[in-house]
Amino acid sequence: MASEVYYTNLRTTFHENLLQKLARLVKRAGMLDKIDFSNKYTAIKIHFGEPGNLAYLRPNYSRVIVDLIGSQGGRAFLTDCNTLYVGGRKNALDHLDSAYINGYNPFTTGCHLLIADGLKGTDDIMVPVDGEYVKEAKIGRAIMDADIFISMNHFKGHEATGFGGALKNIGMGCGSRAGKMEMHNATSPFVLKDTCIGCGSCKKSCAHGAISMEDKKAFIDETKCVGCGRCIGVCPVDAVANHCDESNDILNKKIAEYSLAVLKDRPHFHISFVVDVSPYCDCHAENDLPIVPDVGMFASFDPVALDMACADAVNRQPAIAGCVLEERERCHHDHFTDVHPETNWMVALEHAEKLGIGTRAYQLIEI
Repeated sequence: MASEVYYTNLRTTFHENLLQKLARLVKRAGMLDKIDFSNKYTAIKIHFGEPGNLAYLRPNYSRVIVDLIGSQGGRAFLTDCNTLYVGGRKNALDHLDSAYINGYNPFTTGCHLLIADGLKGTDDIMVPVDGEYVKEAKIGRAIMDADIFISMNHFKGHEATGFGGALKNIGMGCGSRAGKMEMHNATSPFVLKDTCIGCGSCKKSCAHGAISMEDKKAFIDETKCVGCGRCIGVCPVDAVANHCDESNDILNKKIAEYSLAVLKDRPHFHISFVVDVSPYCDCHAENDLPIVPDVGMFASFDPVALDMACADAVNRQPAIAGCVLEERERCHHDHFTDVHPETNWMVALEHAEKLGIGTRAYQLIEI
């Protein structure tokens, strides 16, 4: 059966602003009626935005959801996991600094911010998944400790997955640094010799004896490495790197399997904002001109149907003059594939459907 996806455009009146409209959207979609928030912890997964990027969601939106949960006696917190790459969100201290710089703090959001996989991105829980590629997903501990899970997603393009929506925010976003490495890589991490200072932190943290010191530099034996990623988290100078050598299709499937690990056996709800549809991920320290005009806000209990509805909505829009989409040859009848021809975003949705997360069939209900 088709899943219900609720939608509202971005038009306002003198009597209702966008924040009030968001509250009406999620109420109409059944978030408060179908989930018992009373005396329960709710993880709200959001991307705080890489410093320098201005396309991320404004914190005002999250305050609406936090206040609604609080009105039902629930306790909400905003959360994300540390990034695998070097940037402004690679450890909890930098991550929180980045969130504060971008306007996310307890005063604006009405709740606390928790980096789910801890100080160095090593605080995760192994969640069993009977997936094609993933058998144990490495998910940030604070996310798995929550009773209820809500995703707030900025829907935009992505250079590896075609677009980033609900599944990308859930699957990749909730993976610890080790989990992100598992999704991105088919091989073990390696050491940047020129950067390594020979401190031995990685060797001490390796439980499998895969790291040795050679000429005062760390060396990783791929025959012993199990890909846990702890060496990446503990290195004080970011000298341990990953290859990012997994194919985009397999990456998409792993993201779907990680999403299953996050969502199974507990209530969940999802909200996507099709605004500032930049061609690249919010993990970039910049954001390019949006590829299409702003569309609206969407909400559903089904993240697969939600992503499908958002993708269809974007593909119905004209390209913005001067954007990267307009500059590229459009021969795929799909905006995301035209911007990133080497990607196939449908793979993640098809695999998520196969896993039983949701369905691509949806009924769009406009309010």
